[in-house]
Amino acid sequence: MQDDTLRIDRSAKTLRTLALERMREAIMDFHFQPGERLVERPLCDQLGVSRSVVREVLRQLEAEGLVQMIPGHGPAVAKPDLGRTDEIYELRALLEGIAARACALSATEAQLAALEHALGELFEAWASGKPPAVMRATTGFYEALFEAADKRVAWEIVSGLNVRINQLRSMTIASANRREPAIAEMNAIMDAIRARKPEEAEAAARRHVESAWKIARDKLRLDPHI
Repeated sequence: MQDDTLRIDRSAKTLRTLALERMREAIMDFHFQPGERLVERPLCDQLGVSRSVVREVLRQLEAEGLVQMIPGHGPAVAKPDLGRTDEIYELRALLEGIAARACALSATEAQLAALEHALGELFEAWASGKPPAVMRATTGFYEALFEAADKRVAWEIVSGLNVRINQLRSMTIASANRREPAIAEMNAIMDAIRARKPEEAEAAARRHVESAWKIARDKLRLDPHI
């Protein structure tokens, strides 16, 4: 029986873009497990696209760090590396802390309103129980945060890491009992920004990252298949 889970509908977007988006989501949602081989012919059938499109998508995912080429076996879903994971979370804690501090110091009322709106959308995504929606809404919140902080270069750095960040985020979102602590941590960030307390905002942002960091580190150490 053919698996149509990944099949895409035609639209104004190119087939390559649609297939790339679908494959990213499938990896983030653990439809494909870390270390699992990605064989071209089944992917062509599942996505409903040509082999050339699948090859382009796999090359792009390899460039993003979601796919790795294994000698003698071909492409497979990349397994997060503990050392690189630590580095990514170190950068996140630093940059998000800086952005939260700057936002508390200088954000306009309009920017704060936009940030509140983005946070509300994030909470709605958490309530939906759909990890892809949570990741999209989280990215939206941080984009609004860095915009309000006027930290454009920092956001470019974070954006460059965003695919890998979301791969790790998909692990932490799926963790038991993560939702309520995460919501409390995000509220603490917003409360400090709203109260114009830069030191508290920075500390809250760093605590939020460090909490997710611990979950990711523990998962990578305990589960050899991730």
